[in-house]
Parts: sequence; C-alpha cells; structure tokens
Amino acid sequence: MESGTDKHALTETVDPRLHRGANQSGMRDHNERLVLSLVRLHGSLSKSDITRRTGLSAQTISVIMRELERDGLLLKQAPKRGRIGQPSVPMSLNPDGAFFIGLKIGRRSCDLLLIDFLGSTRASLRLSYRYPVFCDTVEFVSNGLTKLCASLSPAQQKRIAGLGIAMPFRLWEWAQKTAAPDKTVTEHQPPDIRAAIQPLCDYPVFLQNDATAACGAELVFGQTGMLRDFVYFYIGALAGGGIVLGGRLYTGPTGNAGALGSMPVPGKNGQPAQLLDIASIAVLEKRLNAQGIKAPHLWTTPEDWGDLGPIVDEWIKDAASALAHAIISSASVIDFEAAIIDGWMPVSVRERLFEALCEAIGKIDTDDLCVPHVRQGTIGIHARALGAASLPLSERFLIGPALAAGST
Repeated sequence: MESGTDKHALTETVDPRLHRGANQSGMRDHNERLVLSLVRLHGSLSKSDITRRTGLSAQTISVIMRELERDGLLLKQAPKRGRIGQPSVPMSLNPDGAFFIGLKIGRRSCDLLLIDFLGSTRASLRLSYRYPVFCDTVEFVSNGLTKLCASLSPAQQKRIAGLGIAMPFRLWEWAQKTAAPDKTVTEHQPPDIRAAIQPLCDYPVFLQNDATAACGAELVFGQTGMLRDFVYFYIGALAGGGIVLGGRLYTGPTGNAGALGSMPVPGKNGQPAQLLDIASIAVLEKRLNAQGIKAPHLWTTPEDWGDLGPIVDEWIKDAASALAHAIISSASVIDFEAAIIDGWMPVSVRERLFEALCEAIGKIDTDDLCVPHVRQGTIGIHARALGAASLPLSERFLIGPALAAGST
C-alpha cells in the first residue's frame, strides 16, 4: 500500500486494493463512492481524515465533499476544536440524502419497508399468507408503494434511489416444502418477478436471493467489526445463508453461492439430510401441527412466539446440531473467521439456538480445522427486507461491485 494511506481504511467492507482513490479523469464516481463508504463506516470524518485514508489530494477531496454536500448527501457537523490550527469540520451522511425500498417475498409472508440513507426504517408493511400467490403479492406491492411514498414529502420522494427484491430464487417451485397446492403457487408464476414489479415505480428494481440479501444486510448495516470472511446462516421458513469473502458479499456466477440450506448434514438415525429439512422454521411448525398446536404467530409475530412448550426445545436441539455440522463443513472448504446466525425468530429463541449451537460444535471432532468464531446476527427479523433495500444503496453509493444480481 502506498505511503500516506491509512492501513485500516475500509478494512471492514472493502478490498485493500481499492482503498486508494483515483485522481484520473472519469473516476469521480469511484471516488465519491469511496468517500461515502468511508463516512458510512466511521460515522463522520473530516476532509483531512478522508485525505489521509484515501491518498487522494486535498483539493480532490474538497471538490468531492463540496459536491456531495451540495447534492444533499453529506451534512456538516459541529467543528472540533482544541488542536493547533483551524478546527476540523466532520461530515456525516444526511439521513434524507436518499431513500430505498426493500421487498422481501417469502414462503409465509411479504414485507415492504422504506429506509433512509443511514439504513433506519421510516415505514414498513407486512402481508402474511398461507401460500405465496403472485397476483396478491403484486397488488400488495402496488398499494404498499403508494402508502410508503405518502409518508415522504414530494422532495423526499424524488430521492428514492431504487427498490430491491429479496426472495428465494425458486420460490414458485417449493410447493412441497410449504405444503402448498402446486396450482396455488404456480398459477400466476411470472417469467421475471422483477419485470413485473418494475412498471409500478420509476426507479430501478434489483433482485437477490433472500438469504443472500440477509447476509448483505449484516455486512452493510450490521456490527461485523473487522470481519473479512464469514459464513452466514439465516433461519427462515427454510434455512439458507450467504458468504462474505474479503469484505464483500460473494454471490457466485449464478447469484446462488451460499445456498447453505441444501448442505448435507446428519439427519434422523444418522441418515443424510439437508440443513433446511432440520433447521427450518417450517419444520418447527410441522412438528407443532402434528401435536395439534396451531402456531400462525410463527409468521405474523416473529418478535414473540410465546410459550410453545418442549417441541421448541427439541427443535432448537436438532437445529443446533445440524447447524454445527454445516459450519464445520463450511470451514473445511474456506477458512472463515466467523459463522453468524440470525433468523425470523424472537431474540430469546435465537439466543437459545446460539447457546445450543456452541455446545453442539464442541462435540464434533474438529482436529486440523480452525473452527470459525460463532456469533449472533445483529439485524434480526428484518434482515431480508433490509438486505433488499441495501441492493440499490450498494449499486449507487457504495464502493465495489453491487450486491444485486442485476437491475432493469
């Protein structure tokens, strides 16, 4: 790395080779993203701080930050005094600088939310259902966009930068996993869900696998600290996950890297099974239903499941064992620093799952393997919807490749 560059700059989210800016003509977009990414990472920075961290000239940084302030993306903070010379003036992101909409389409519910430039949720809507039906989802989005936009002023509405969709890529093919009649799920199946949503708005629409999007939310908005490489598990209706390598979300050539729900793990009587067949919330619901316990609040009120008895205890034990094997298997392929667990569940349930997981990992023979440090996620039930909203944010304002699979 060249002299004058802070070696810690953007280490949480950006490849070290991209720390430095570029003074060449035509590279302003890259440099603007670099500045915005640094300010997002550190909360606020002065011009001198950014100059030191990027290696760009003071004049270049002054021009960039002046334009970002003029565009309403940065705000001046109170000057910091007490040092020799002129007081430094930190700059922070303007919460109203841009807005993003996230749409999570799941097997049992649909969430639509509006976030600001800091990632704070301004408004949200939820639709719960027994089975996903395309025409109902499009109607929910159409009505929901009107409601979300109504919460913004006309000037703010012009700052909506895009809509991201997070959904299982094979949602309409998973009828058997959710016990839905095939006709109900596939009757209105569109060739491209993104193309169906795009006419509803005049800003770009992006698409990503839901669990991968949740991983992206942890990366962009979560508290990952200095982690550069981690494997991420999200326990929803079906278990899934994502992979971060070198501080970037890795989606692979088809956008489906980190399809951890399909990972083989020991099942009943030691027979091979897939992780999603053991650790999914749909499995918990099936067990409850078999005992005559109806639990629609698993989907409608993920903040509080109430007391569901020993069946939840047994599910946590089985899910933890399956996750432990999935984590160890992942570590045998890539030397991950950490494994992060999150899901559509109350924080108390996630904590119990985390404790059971740590115990289960301790029972597995891990000789010659560096076991990743297991951590709880910091986003929770809104991870997939926030991850969806992060797609246009990353595409337009952050350094590096977009998290999205593409845009219209």
